[in-house]
Amino acid sequence: MTSVNPKIEPSWLEVLRPQFEAPYFAQLKEFLIAERQQYVCYPKGSDIFAAFDRTPFDKVKVVILGQDPYHEPGQANGLCFSVPQGVQVPPSLMNIIKEINHDLGLRLPLTNGDLTRWAEQGVLLLNSTLTVRAHQAGSHQHHGWEEFTDAAIQALNQYRQGIVFLLWGNFAISKAQFIDRTKHHVLTAPHPSPLSAHRGFFNCRHFSKCNNILISEGQVPIHWDEIG
Repeated sequence: MTSVNPKIEPSWLEVLRPQFEAPYFAQLKEFLIAERQQYVCYPKGSDIFAAFDRTPFDKVKVVILGQDPYHEPGQANGLCFSVPQGVQVPPSLMNIIKEINHDLGLRLPLTNGDLTRWAEQGVLLLNSTLTVRAHQAGSHQHHGWEEFTDAAIQALNQYRQGIVFLLWGNFAISKAQFIDRTKHHVLTAPHPSPLSAHRGFFNCRHFSKCNNILISEGQVPIHWDEIG
């Protein structure tokens, strides 16, 4: 099945090739073939590795971790929290935009949710599970994707320096175990979901804090206003 072959940005392929060749990945491919024969799955095949393709390994400055792709029609584009232009902004992303506006004194509209420009600036928008069955959140968890994406985080930790990890919610925070805080920066907060955003995601000011870290290390800050 071509959509899960290692057709991925070359710098990522170099560090992740052992994962593509591992037995668990062969099993994952078989699982995805069977799933697509029986169900509609998201995102489309060409977008499964979009997070890697949009943000080459050596260009990653910031990592934002999600859990699953969106599971309703037209939403998933391979970048965590992001939706294509023209698609209604989901609640968690709406809260992210609200916090950006509060943190940076902006007035971004709550009607645009395409985060592609973040990815192109060096923000790796990585879901832990890269595919999902339509209408069934979590349906592709525990079939191998987590091992693959954990390996990506570990590669960044090992071979790169000074990356800012924005970990929102308990699931993302659990990935801090793979991050050496003497080499990288970790900012944590509750998930931006409406169920938890008021517990500390609002007013976390992660976007200005992230940029201050990047500037202090001589890097170009992220233009968080480039949405849509």
